Amino acid sequence: MKKEEKTNVMRVLESKKIEYSSHAYDQDPTLTGEDIAGILGEDPKKVFKTLVTQGKSGAYYVFVVPVGAELDLKKAAKVSGEKAIAMIKQKDLLPLTGYVHGGCSPVGMKKPFPTFIHETATGLDKIFVSAGKVGFQIELSPTDLITVTGCKAADIV
Repeated sequence: MKKEEKTNVMRVLESKKIEYSSHAYDQDPTLTGEDIAGILGEDPKKVFKTLVTQGKSGAYYVFVVPVGAELDLKKAAKVSGEKAIAMIKQKDLLPLTGYVHGGCSPVGMKKPFPTFIHETATGLDKIFVSAGKVGFQIELSPTDLITVTGCKAADIV
């Protein structure tokens, strides 16, 4: 990635003195999370996607799960203390978070939301999450991601 191409996520991490490495790939709307893991040459268990939900109470929650896994909405509701939880509509993602579908990162959202990361992340040295723009990923330690986002590790898949 060119030096001048910094995303908001990268600026947030740098302002908090958190080490990361960035990875760029050609944007293609047909790519799945598993495809992106392949492009990065990484195990899909180390590449995470960011999902935004809304609880029955109206509160919003962010879940960070491996790209090959599906968020278990019942487990998500339980860890967030909600009776039920549902994915937000794609059209609501940008106004709520500041990120587009395929480029949503748990770092640097417009507002902080309660965030949960799948517990498998804590056993890894490095993980990948979106850098806040389609075609860009950041690699960092899960401990640093937990520190910067305040997320909690939980069984959510």
